[in-house]
Amino acid sequence: MASAASAPPTPAKLPRIVAASLIGTTIEWYDFFLYGSAAALVFNKLFFPGSDPLVGTLLSFLTYAVGFAARPLGALVFGHYGDRLGRKKLLVLSLLLMGGATFAIGLLPTHASVGAAAPVLLTALRLVQGFALGGEWGGAVLLVSEHGDARRRGFWASWPQTGAPAGQLLATGVLSLLTAVLSDDAFGSWGWRIPFLLSGVLVVVGLWIRLSVDESPVFREALERAEARRAERAEDAEKLPLVSVLRHHWRDVLVAMGARMAENISYYVITAFILVYATTSAGVSKQTALNAVLIGSAVHFAVIPAWGALSDRVGRRPVYLLGAAGVGLWMFPFFSLVDTATFGNLVLAVTVGLVLHGAMYAPQAAFFSEMFATRMRYSGASIGAQFSSVAAGAPAPLIATALLADYGSSTPIALYVIAAAVLTLIAVGVAQETRHRDLADVGAGHGAGAGAMGGSETAGASASGASTG
Repeated sequence: MASAASAPPTPAKLPRIVAASLIGTTIEWYDFFLYGSAAALVFNKLFFPGSDPLVGTLLSFLTYAVGFAARPLGALVFGHYGDRLGRKKLLVLSLLLMGGATFAIGLLPTHASVGAAAPVLLTALRLVQGFALGGEWGGAVLLVSEHGDARRRGFWASWPQTGAPAGQLLATGVLSLLTAVLSDDAFGSWGWRIPFLLSGVLVVVGLWIRLSVDESPVFREALERAEARRAERAEDAEKLPLVSVLRHHWRDVLVAMGARMAENISYYVITAFILVYATTSAGVSKQTALNAVLIGSAVHFAVIPAWGALSDRVGRRPVYLLGAAGVGLWMFPFFSLVDTATFGNLVLAVTVGLVLHGAMYAPQAAFFSEMFATRMRYSGASIGAQFSSVAAGAPAPLIATALLADYGSSTPIALYVIAAAVLTLIAVGVAQETRHRDLADVGAGHGAGAGAMGGSETAGASASGASTG
């Protein structure tokens, strides 16, 4: 039976909660994607001069990948305290860390000024970005998932997911505008700093909105139950959320990691690596490539809520499987269209790829949230999502660039994405449907065996629900 905590919030309350999550994630993804675009366009010259252009790009993408390496640590730390202290406090902290690091990148001296210290400082700030983003995603989607009603959870929870294309749209739009109005020399000298410094203004807006929302009622109720049990049993502390996740939800974590392979890899190939491939192999200008990603990101933003709503009607798995299969099948046409070096075909390639990606990304928030018990949900969803990013999103532009350098062809890159799509099809294919679950009851009735790969609910899983709420 649904509890009071899972009842739909008032009509005026839910849009404010969605807006707080969306604006915060948009700012954080803006910061993260801005780095990726700058890595493809200017960082190879500013921080890694003297290298072959493609080698410089590889080194630049290596610092890009470092940010992903810090994301699992962020997932562990933010997930632990988010399950102990609440979603809202940790979301405020993640926004401050991400915005501060991005603003500091805009102030960095380049290699020409301080030598080897420049890439070291750049890498350190990238680590802070990754750490913050590792904790951001889980909290943002849970804040909405745990406030919204079960019937439309896929739709409402997909809105924080639109923060990714919105951030990409904002980052690419600012860079596109600057490259259009500034000469290459001016942009390389000082113009690239403007988008990073702009993050300081955006963070103030995000904090103002994020501080105005309430903590998740599902979490508050679970916390009250846990505190009452500790008082009755004179217990000093609960088990660490991470320990409970790995004990009772390890299958769900594996499913989440597998589900993200195609989603993560395809996204960074389509939006980050494309800036390298289109400008070096297809002979397209930076401005043209940026504009194509800009248009594709706008469509991506629009279709994510539609995919989320569809997952409420037909289920999370069918929509996710459609996206994974579609992305795999699209890769060879994608590169063929880019190779024509025409703007229309470039826009078509990126847009269709992002629409198919949205079919995975939209139901992901609700799908992952519904797998885990409330007092370990932040940890579980974050660990599953962010640990996979080390093997998926982190090396994707790096691997794609290396394959291009070694083979001079897009074929191995397409095969790379197709292999990731097969892994995701397997992971989601063996998972169970979750759309009918009440988040307030998941801990009591759905353990690791029921949450992901089938099987009966074990005694341990039931104990997890009893001990964590």
